Amino acid sequence: MRTKQITLNDIALKLNVSTVTVSKALRGHPDISPETTELVKKLAEEMGYSPNFMARNLSSRKSNMIGLVVPKIAHHFFSSLVEQIYDLALENNYEVILAVSQENSEKEMKYIHTLLSMRVDGIIVSISQQTTNFEIFETVRNREIPLVFVDRFPEMSNVNTVTVDDRGGAYKAVQHAASIGYKKIALFAGNTKINIGRDRLEGFKHGMADNKLKINPDWILKGEFGEKSGYESFMKLYKARKLPDLIIAVTYPIAMGIYAAAKEARLKIPKDIDIICFGNSQEQKFLSPPLSCINQPTDELANQSVKVLMENIDNREGFVPKHVVVDTNLILRGTCTKYNRA
Repeated sequence: MRTKQITLNDIALKLNVSTVTVSKALRGHPDISPETTELVKKLAEEMGYSPNFMARNLSSRKSNMIGLVVPKIAHHFFSSLVEQIYDLALENNYEVILAVSQENSEKEMKYIHTLLSMRVDGIIVSISQQTTNFEIFETVRNREIPLVFVDRFPEMSNVNTVTVDDRGGAYKAVQHAASIGYKKIALFAGNTKINIGRDRLEGFKHGMADNKLKINPDWILKGEFGEKSGYESFMKLYKARKLPDLIIAVTYPIAMGIYAAAKEARLKIPKDIDIICFGNSQEQKFLSPPLSCINQPTDELANQSVKVLMENIDNREGFVPKHVVVDTNLILRGTCTKYNRA
């Protein structure tokens, strides 16, 4: 037996008020008194009311929904970013529709088309590693839907971007390593076709040059951003007997691959091989040894992404695209704290 869908009109009839009053009360509109708002929300909950977002889209120019597309969710950086964007969106009276591309550009495009069909008010995206065709983002822009890229972004002009200082972060890591005596330094660079891989490689090169350290081309290994890439890159150097003294990993998953490979090779971190990575998580404190990192503050990335998107939503015509760069900092734990070679 079907249960009747509770509508705004059902609540309005019970309270003997207009549907406009009910709608505004549920959205916390200042036109409605706190007493009425509380009464409406209480009754709506008791009656089992759920908002019909699609109907709202058809009857209003605003849906109070934003889309969020990320490459991964089983990854501390992105899971932390998603949680904080959810909280900030809610504070701004917006629902978040989450889509996970799984590093697949076709899925990414499909999900963005779906978000557009749902008439979201804006979209926050971190592009997949596979993304080379930017037509879908041009479509979003042509429809005048506010769009913010966070962490990873396409090579497009006049778009909103919120990133960390990737070059500066890699530079800081090299500077610190050099200051404690490391000279033989490798970079597991990930995908350098994506801005984060490309910029972290540039920061590494500048840091090595400024500290008068020689770059060994064999110690710059490109690939992907996951555990498999870290594991395979490490084993390639290990089998060739060309291991450096220190590895800078451009993502935390790459670092996890290195930990697994080092254990398999019966090498001890940091005694036999040392490591520092981009990305911070609570789990890193419990590794053996605890992993030092270049911290990317997800709270500030989330805050700036939502802030820029809200500003763009509120001022679509006169808005000038923003490029926000968030600073990084080193968090030193049990790795990369002292020179460990005899």
